[in-house]
Amino acid sequence: MMPATGKPLDRVDGRLKVTGAARYTAEWDVPGLVYGAVVDSSIAHGTVQAIDVAAARNAPGVLAVLTHENAPRLQPLPDKVGETQFRGEGGITETRQPLQSAAIEYAGQPLAVVVADTYERARHAATLVRVTYAGQAPQLAMATASRKTLPETFLGNNKEKLQVTVGNPEAALAAAPVRLEAVYESAITHHNPLELLATIARWEKRDGADFLTLYDTTRALEVLQEVMATSLALPKESVHVICPFIGGAFGAKGWLYAPPLLTAMAARVVGRPVKIEWRRQDMFAVAGQRAATRQTLTLGATRDGRITALRHDTLTHSSQSSGFTEPCARVSRMLYAVPNMSFAHQLAHLHLPSPCPMRGPGETVGGWALECAIDELAAKLNLDPVELRLRNYAEKNPETGKPWSSKHLRECYARGRQLIGWDARNPQPRSMREGTQLIGYGMATTMYPAGRREAKARATLFADGRALVQSATHELGNGAYTVFRQISADALALPVERVRFELGDSSLPSAPTTGGSTTTATVGPAAQAAAQAVLEALKSLAGRDPASPLHGAAPEAIEAREGRLVLKSSPATGEEYGAILRRTKLPSLVATDGAKPGEEREKYSFYSFGAVFAQVRVDEASGTLRVARLCGVYDVGRLMNPKTAHSQIIGGMAMGLGATLMEATHYDARTGRAVVRNLADYHVPSMADTPDMQVEWLGIPDPHISELGARGIGEIGCVGTAAAITNAVFHATGRRLRSLPLTPDKLVNS
Repeated sequence: MMPATGKPLDRVDGRLKVTGAARYTAEWDVPGLVYGAVVDSSIAHGTVQAIDVAAARNAPGVLAVLTHENAPRLQPLPDKVGETQFRGEGGITETRQPLQSAAIEYAGQPLAVVVADTYERARHAATLVRVTYAGQAPQLAMATASRKTLPETFLGNNKEKLQVTVGNPEAALAAAPVRLEAVYESAITHHNPLELLATIARWEKRDGADFLTLYDTTRALEVLQEVMATSLALPKESVHVICPFIGGAFGAKGWLYAPPLLTAMAARVVGRPVKIEWRRQDMFAVAGQRAATRQTLTLGATRDGRITALRHDTLTHSSQSSGFTEPCARVSRMLYAVPNMSFAHQLAHLHLPSPCPMRGPGETVGGWALECAIDELAAKLNLDPVELRLRNYAEKNPETGKPWSSKHLRECYARGRQLIGWDARNPQPRSMREGTQLIGYGMATTMYPAGRREAKARATLFADGRALVQSATHELGNGAYTVFRQISADALALPVERVRFELGDSSLPSAPTTGGSTTTATVGPAAQAAAQAVLEALKSLAGRDPASPLHGAAPEAIEAREGRLVLKSSPATGEEYGAILRRTKLPSLVATDGAKPGEEREKYSFYSFGAVFAQVRVDEASGTLRVARLCGVYDVGRLMNPKTAHSQIIGGMAMGLGATLMEATHYDARTGRAVVRNLADYHVPSMADTPDMQVEWLGIPDPHISELGARGIGEIGCVGTAAAITNAVFHATGRRLRSLPLTPDKLVNS
């Protein structure tokens, strides 16, 4: 039987999705369901002086109106959950909980929830709520913010320090024969997944105690379970979270908890299940976004291109009640062999919605700034940009000194330049033209940490020869159902069509939040461990059964092959899994096990690498920029499924393309409200904007990350794309653009 892993199998959930049979959060049919509509703030800073809900409460079909005056009281969240800093500086969520006070911290903040028997009646009644404000001038600009901090860590992990010095960068910069300093600015960009945020909350009594079932658009089942239990003063086991499908997240749907808390509070007050599905406009306030950044890169180098010093200083922002920090310097800390480095992050607290991770958090915009600065240095030294990178190639992690678990970046450079035709270009900026269009080529290195965490899984063998593997992980379009089915099938030595994988339910064995490109490397080994555990139990069962041909054989003398247990020394001697179970009158056999990273995480530095090359066309008169080609070559370990992997990487590239060319959220300087709150005016790439994309991968297994040899791929496609395009624009036009997005006005006026 050929292994299932490594094959480009179709998505097992694909037909469900294209036929509408996949059930997303807002589509659950819960008996007795009523609907909530949210009233939000029209100002960014101040307090609610008065809130008149009389007209709303008397409107047809209205069951309740919740405000800060009558909403259930919530318990404060802890500063830490496990090893993760939950709140405070560097934390991932907010100190503020919804409807607990009259204070207003951003425009769009929920101020009331109206519950009615139909969605339309709830929406209408919400328009009848009248709010009187005691407004204050909001702080909306990083440069003038009165509250600025220097967070020490990102997400509370001590290995992710935000203020770092290696060597003596100031002395090295002062002594450097060549010095470059540049400032790069990136705009606020928003998650805009196809599926909107939604929650259904249902309360019931079990054994006389309150029990909450939540259907929620979450990629953090266990964390959400803990947040709800803590906030609502429930035991953790009294909260059940269900989410079998997520219609995209890109960093949203994981860290901000006002939507499910509001829904649960409303359901508790009215004594009926409540659904709140947020509108597209609301997503710009409650779903999170990538914060804006102002990054200063300073490089010192020898005249032959050896970088001797690197300083990367970041100013970014968060809300008044969040300490989340965009960790921009992570790329700079490890990508090149630089002996003297310093990295600093300053956080400005503004009256804007809380930011949160967005695809390639820190790496996407931090890598853009670094790789543009490297390109500028190459031009200053009159060196080929690829050659400059090779001269500073890091054979080990320059900050920690640890060897890489696996790194084949040189091969990525070599193949990428072949794909794009790099050597055929004229290296002189502004030297290539076709009619009115200037042609340019650019490239950038891309990377992303290869994380792995602890997870558990449960494997069940049935007497009819089928198997089920389960884990409380998530499917957000990443192919999890398919990939984990393949991994499980191989671990159980069964054909893939006889194995089913279940996820998206907090009652299943625990798995961490899906994010940081860690899911395959985390849950895959857990599925393998559970499969091995159930096979070991089956071996013991067969060895003890006098009627089995394997009777008397020790478990270590038996192996699994093509749905059978056989003697290693005599593979013809054995029997099918189902036969063992049927003879012993067992309908199924179940085992739960898990896997976690070991001491190898301390020995090696785990990253994925790649190279992105771009070709652009710029109309000189109008400044119109078209990306004609994108070529990416990636070193991401062993691929579990080339088809889903290809989709993941080009999806990341397309997201990077949007951030480069068009995506930006602007706020009204008076009200602090997002000026654009829809997909008609917040532009993301259409099919016409999307270039020809070529994606290849080396497929070399990482020998240290796990037995699978697989690293995550969800985010590395986004990182590197912006820099490759920006550098190509310089080659085409001779103009350096240092702010994202690269809109035509910047090309015309630069």
